[in-house]
Amino acid sequence: LGRMKPVIVVHGGAGRIFKEREEGCRAGVVRAALRGYGVLKQGGSAVDAVEEAVRSMEDDPHFNAGCGSVLNEKGEVEMDAIIMNGKNLDSGAVSAVKCIANPIKLARLVMEKTKHMLLTDHGAHLFAQAMGIPEIPKEKLITVRSRERWKKNLEPDSNPEEFQKDLGTVGAVAIDSEGNVACATSTGGLSNKLIGRVGDTACIGSGGYADNHSGATSTTGHGESIMKVVLARLILYHMEQGMSPEVAADTALDYMKTRVGGLGGVIVVNKAGEWAARFSTKQMSWATVKDDNLHYGIHAGEQHIKSVDEALASEREGF
Repeated sequence: LGRMKPVIVVHGGAGRIFKEREEGCRAGVVRAALRGYGVLKQGGSAVDAVEEAVRSMEDDPHFNAGCGSVLNEKGEVEMDAIIMNGKNLDSGAVSAVKCIANPIKLARLVMEKTKHMLLTDHGAHLFAQAMGIPEIPKEKLITVRSRERWKKNLEPDSNPEEFQKDLGTVGAVAIDSEGNVACATSTGGLSNKLIGRVGDTACIGSGGYADNHSGATSTTGHGESIMKVVLARLILYHMEQGMSPEVAADTALDYMKTRVGGLGGVIVVNKAGEWAARFSTKQMSWATVKDDNLHYGIHAGEQHIKSVDEALASEREGF
């Protein structure tokens, strides 16, 4: 068997990325891609790599996942996450989890330590305890920015929909040297959402999907729209029909826009290691590493390329 060249692609969410946050978002996706690629280079699996990349972004307050998650109507953080292994279609997800730093770690434990695929709220909390995952005070996940946005959205004349455009769900897809693919997605959801609202992220086929027979994808954007068209699975379906990752992504995003008026973004890798990062929103922060080259961007048509060595050097100097 010919060894595959490993590839990782990450996104930090589609939407409107405000000027003052661009640098942080760029640095965050680049760091996540480099970390995930490091795992692959050392012979780690695609599942290890996507978990590591997403964990890196959960810990980064620039993104709406883990620390930095948006708040629900009651001012609390409720997070969703999913991970999927394309080798055997195993998947694990959690929804409406509170007080843990890395929902993606918990999702992986659901995949590997239970016979189930999705645990929610109190049950997910009990499972986290049983697995020895430390509980952290909920304040630790709340940033000043999330708190301010929540307050603004409570004002009688506010339109939370306006603020939803800066979503910041995070995700990763990868193919490892064995040719196995995986995806992972994690989010704090929608600002000022109803308590108990679960979006696309925790739903297999919507927030992500991975199958060695075709490829892997992770999505971001308006969750309810993504769920209506089962966006992640739709993209893989298009690739099964022979479309390239880029055409498959654009076709599916276009369908979501025309059919239900939903905007979003996706990252894709196919079983041959070809990748795409596409979005119908104003922006999406993304980064990918393939052949020891790092590619990254935020705006439509923007793509910077650096060698991994150069990127790692500037990483150490603090971007």
